[in-house]
Amino acid sequence: MMDQHWPRGDSAQRAYETVAAFYDDFTHGLGYKYEQWTGRLLAKAEELGLEGNRLLDVGCGTGLSFLPMLERGWEVTACDVSPEMIERARAKVGDRARLVVADMRELPDLGQFDLVWAVNDPVNYLLSAEELEAALVGMRRNLAPEGIALLDASTLKTHREFFAGEIVVEEEGKRFFWTGQKPSQGVEAGGIVEARLEAEGEEGSAHVHRVRHFPEAEMLAAIEAAGLQCVGVFGEQEGELQSELDEGVHTQAVYCFRGGQPV
Repeated sequence: MMDQHWPRGDSAQRAYETVAAFYDDFTHGLGYKYEQWTGRLLAKAEELGLEGNRLLDVGCGTGLSFLPMLERGWEVTACDVSPEMIERARAKVGDRARLVVADMRELPDLGQFDLVWAVNDPVNYLLSAEELEAALVGMRRNLAPEGIALLDASTLKTHREFFAGEIVVEEEGKRFFWTGQKPSQGVEAGGIVEARLEAEGEEGSAHVHRVRHFPEAEMLAAIEAAGLQCVGVFGEQEGELQSELDEGVHTQAVYCFRGGQPV
């Protein structure tokens, strides 16, 4: 169905169905610190006026982005395009969170949430401005009147470096190979890049991940077009959030926004 509706198809779903079995080991091996990162994001949202404890986690994967929020006492609804990733999240939390299979480009009305976020770059798997705007409209639809929404996205620096060569990750006695397929002409702002991820010795585990860089101006335009009001743009460096995003220095961009006028 998604292949018919969206010209870019469902490449994100295929990628994460393939890697679901070893996603946690790979990300832990890379050194992701979800509790620390989500704490930074939550603190920033609170600085911007966040109140309440209802979270919608969009593109939740295996639950690493919402597990710390459950421990902080939040009520969590979470969704992901991959049924396999959702099942792995469900195995961790049971009925402590409401989990739904949903494409962020066609996000259903799941409720009214104080905080709606998309953490760990799921928006970079959207391969056009139209897909990005559709996802943002869905986030707005689920945002409580006084709520805060935010997303993080990989910067041009990350696209140029992470997709430039091979990284070998070792975790729990397993090895994973991330092979960037940087275009010969280099990575330009707004460009699409690819990388091949494979678990050593696991037949059928290899899959190519395709992601798109969204420049700040394009992201801000999509936020406005979706009927949202941007209230802060930040850049991440060594785990800290800094004002005035610099895509040549920061590895992550963070955009915070509120509901605006209906579109």
